Amino acid sequence: MAHIVVMGAGVGGMPAAYDLKRELGAAHTVTLIGSSEHFQFTPSNPWVAVGWRAPEDILVAIRPNVEKKGIRFIASAVTALEPAESRLSLADGQTLTYDYLVITTGPQLAFDEIPGTGPQGHTHSICTTPHAEQTGKAYQEFLGNPGPVVIGAVQGASCFGPAYEFALIVDADLRKRKLRDRVPMTFVTSEPYIGHMGLGGVGDSKGLLESELRQRHIKWITNAKLIEARADSVKIAEHDDKGSLVREQELPSRFSMFIPAFKGVAPVAAIKDMCNPRGFVLIDEFQRNPRYRNIFAAGVCVAIPPVETTPVPTGAPKTGYMIESMVTAIAENIKHELAGEPADRKATWNAICLADMGDSGVAFVALPQIPPRNLTWAKKGKWVHLAKVAFEKYFIRKMKTGNTEPVYEKYVLKALGILRLKG
Repeated sequence: MAHIVVMGAGVGGMPAAYDLKRELGAAHTVTLIGSSEHFQFTPSNPWVAVGWRAPEDILVAIRPNVEKKGIRFIASAVTALEPAESRLSLADGQTLTYDYLVITTGPQLAFDEIPGTGPQGHTHSICTTPHAEQTGKAYQEFLGNPGPVVIGAVQGASCFGPAYEFALIVDADLRKRKLRDRVPMTFVTSEPYIGHMGLGGVGDSKGLLESELRQRHIKWITNAKLIEARADSVKIAEHDDKGSLVREQELPSRFSMFIPAFKGVAPVAAIKDMCNPRGFVLIDEFQRNPRYRNIFAAGVCVAIPPVETTPVPTGAPKTGYMIESMVTAIAENIKHELAGEPADRKATWNAICLADMGDSGVAFVALPQIPPRNLTWAKKGKWVHLAKVAFEKYFIRKMKTGNTEPVYEKYVLKALGILRLKG
């Protein structure tokens, strides 16, 4: 009997545990480790931050749902990884050995790299549900004394979609409250142009998002580095297309939210021969670490090079569809290896994104993620907002029931295909 440990119980880890148990059955043990008793549906965090969702709406109790599927769950952070010994140490004092380890930790948020950023500083965050809840409380206070808002993504960021979503959701919320005329808004991003998304653009994403920002009176600054966040302003540096400094300026801000750069979580990043310099896990085409062959990884924690070099550093996003395909491939590859067969399943590294804009939305499809592509497509409409709401409900239900069918492949791709045929 083999012991397979899944490290991280988020958007990648929960499906990975369910998929592994489905593939391996009772003959092998699957243990899921998470630092919290609850799964967070992170794509809904922007809604939590403006009060459109309560935190409990997007949280799922992990233990009862995975244990009824025969998956062991431990709610304790991993403090140390010893890959040569196939061993983990946990914050509660436990030590676990494993035959296979699947790393799905997500990232460490690199607020420490820019002075004044993060929930302990002067910028808000929507990267976790507790952060979004804290941001929501600050937002409610802001509504009583509105003023300038700055929202964006810092240098080295790789997750741009939520920054756009939050800016446009805040705009929609302020319009509903009849406060929009009192709130100058600026979108600040390390992208070389609006709609780059860390993907080199997707279809007409540049035109679509520029038009949307322009229509909503949101100014933007691209090729920007955040130098420092202060209580009532942010200091930024603008660069030209060659990366040379153009100017530095301070933007007044009564409410700021920036997506930070990501890096690997501490116990993973500490294994230098397993990771790249940012602490992300190196993987081969089968999602397996080349140095430690019994370690697989999926999601934001894996090392993926930038799609292209940009004047200000940007990273490549790891979207939900990509993560889903990664964990499916891992489960099948471990099953094959346990049966004495070679791992041969490869993830489909495609980018599919439903970006909500409060009262509308934009859907992006890039197949594959890295150009040149077989398909590049972007479409705007209220149906995207409705689709994201429906997807939220379905994914949360999936985590509660242990349903392992591929959500993106079965539902989202079919819906997008039908809408594309309709033009």
